[in-house]
Amino acid sequence: MPIDLNGTRVLVVGASGGIGRATADAFAAAGAEVARPGRNALDFTDDASVEAYFANASPFDHVVISAAQTKTGPVGALALADAQAAMNSKFFGAYRIAKSATIKDGGSITFVSGFLSQRPSATSVLQGAINAALEALARGLALERAPIRVNTVSPGLIDTPLYAKMDDAARQAMFDKTAARLPARRVGQPVDIAQAILFVATNPFVSGSTVTVDGGGTIAN
Repeated sequence: MPIDLNGTRVLVVGASGGIGRATADAFAAAGAEVARPGRNALDFTDDASVEAYFANASPFDHVVISAAQTKTGPVGALALADAQAAMNSKFFGAYRIAKSATIKDGGSITFVSGFLSQRPSATSVLQGAINAALEALARGLALERAPIRVNTVSPGLIDTPLYAKMDDAARQAMFDKTAARLPARRVGQPVDIAQAILFVATNPFVSGSTVTVDGGGTIAN
């Protein structure tokens, strides 16, 4: 049965590209009125900006936070200031939105984490820790904010503009190598994650869950 979201209001934080844009488009295609504020209107790294945005916004039915600005690298080589900035962006950015957003009963909040929370990497320790913290935050908020539902979608490797700065050949080689290892035999596309976000946001019996959409990356050898 097609999802009909006519008459609903949805906020997608981070809708300028990649997963966020695909998610906003998916909600809009289902009939929702979608807010896609840019950082000049809603800076999720700034307390005052977040509070001001929601002070002037009507209640939403669904809120999705997919924005993040993080640097990666091994703990021993990553500057502490960069690590703190990453936590402030991806974790506390979502925390601020969840704290301030006015959401209708029965509505939802969806975070976007990443499968590094379950399958850590020696070169991305911080990202794995932040993703795990986001998933734990969602489980706790699902209890605190009930009957508002709170969930997390955890992507694997997704072909997004994040990799646009790589050399074309190097990027394709990385995708091909990953695809060969995955049971799904391909890397993900933003729409794959958007479909999962739409599912957890609109299914009234899903709360406190983490839905992993990684092509089987968590179980792959």
